[in-house]
Amino acid sequence: MRIYFSVVRRWWVAPAALALTVLVCWTTGGTELPVPAFLGGTGGVQLRYFAPLLVVAGVLYCLDRRLGEMEDTAVAPVILRDHATVTGTVVLAHAVGPWVGMDVPRNVMVLLAVALAARRFMNTAAAGSVCMGALAVTVVMGRGTGASGHVVFQEWALVIHPADSEAAWAAAVILFALALAVSSGAGRFPPRGRAYG
Repeated sequence: MRIYFSVVRRWWVAPAALALTVLVCWTTGGTELPVPAFLGGTGGVQLRYFAPLLVVAGVLYCLDRRLGEMEDTAVAPVILRDHATVTGTVVLAHAVGPWVGMDVPRNVMVLLAVALAARRFMNTAAAGSVCMGALAVTVVMGRGTGASGHVVFQEWALVIHPADSEAAWAAAVILFALALAVSSGAGRFPPRGRAYG
């Protein structure tokens, strides 16, 4: 089964994507991207908010590589190893957090939660698109200007909250745990027999 996870699933891609995320955060993470702000907030967002999409894309790539017949007849459920590896990727993200900012691992959790939950009901490509769309909506609609003129974050916009926001981190942990539970629920929609499942 170890060979299956390294050759078929290629789980080594997830840590490689995390290393690329760290590199992007170190080199160009502070670069401001012009983004429209519909609620009157600032008009730019740092590139570092988009860097966790690399980890999400790597994890989705690994989850999409499967041999259905082999997994259906495996002695140990493959989903348990998948969940352990996804959780391990999140733990690795937290390990590099002190060097890139603790908002990056928090955002990895939030965006993975969105992607895993969407993947439960759609195919992998659609899950990646939903994840990117959720990030875009959060960046555009998640901040505004308060009465004092300072930037105010919407409660639901977890991705753009400051790195030291404990409430945002706790919400990210809850969302990630719920997404793992949803992604391993009994039955799958669409059914496994479909070509795009």
